[in-house]
Amino acid sequence: MTCDEAEILIHALIDGELDAGHAREVEAHVAQCPRCAASLAAYRQMSQAIASADLRYSAPQSLRLRVEAALPKPTMLVAAAPSRRNVLRGFALGSGLSAIAATGLFAIVLRNDDQERINSEIVSAHLRSLQAGHLTDVLSTDQHTVKPWFNGRLDVAPPVIDLTAQGFTLIGGRLDYVDARPIGAVVYKRRAHVINLFVAQTSSTARRPARTETIQGFNIRTWSERGLNFWAISDIGADELVEFSDKFEAAARTNTEG
Repeated sequence: MTCDEAEILIHALIDGELDAGHAREVEAHVAQCPRCAASLAAYRQMSQAIASADLRYSAPQSLRLRVEAALPKPTMLVAAAPSRRNVLRGFALGSGLSAIAATGLFAIVLRNDDQERINSEIVSAHLRSLQAGHLTDVLSTDQHTVKPWFNGRLDVAPPVIDLTAQGFTLIGGRLDYVDARPIGAVVYKRRAHVINLFVAQTSSTARRPARTETIQGFNIRTWSERGLNFWAISDIGADELVEFSDKFEAAARTNTEG
């Protein structure tokens, strides 16, 4: 394990997010690397300081009383007793609306859960790739070597673009598994930082605008275009990951139009 790999996994080790095998690898590296041992000690000290700090704040009772006093007083209305038919009709209408609302809410929750699950798998795949010997199946800075390697291994080969001139060095590609299916991973480096670009075919050809979120300390930028889903993940800053995806999309469009 290299220091760059350990630096990434140390955070997961402190948070208890590594399995036993990966935890042992990090601990073994730290035991013989003064630099990483110092980093681990500093991160643990920082974590303990945050955990022990009294960061909770309770609003005073006087604030609650002022808020309650500012609320409009409820108006008591005396209504005629509803007929049995109107009551039953109201229950039927309410049940129907509740069922529709519940169905829509359930669908939204399912979609959100599905996206969160896939993003979690993307993070796991990224962490796996950082272990020694797992980053690439084909090691090359030549896009004309990396792209043909995917042919026959996937239904649709991912686009492979050389962005070295733009500051993102292509170093190879590999097959990975996300959502129980094989997908392509095109690997880049920004200085000493790894960027995994996962690409999977989708049934929709609609373009989905890119968005960035942070999960377990990694920035993930996702977008869809030309019938493909893209996930770019790295520990580089969110602004640099946006720069990477923008340059990748621009070059991909130029290649398609050309």
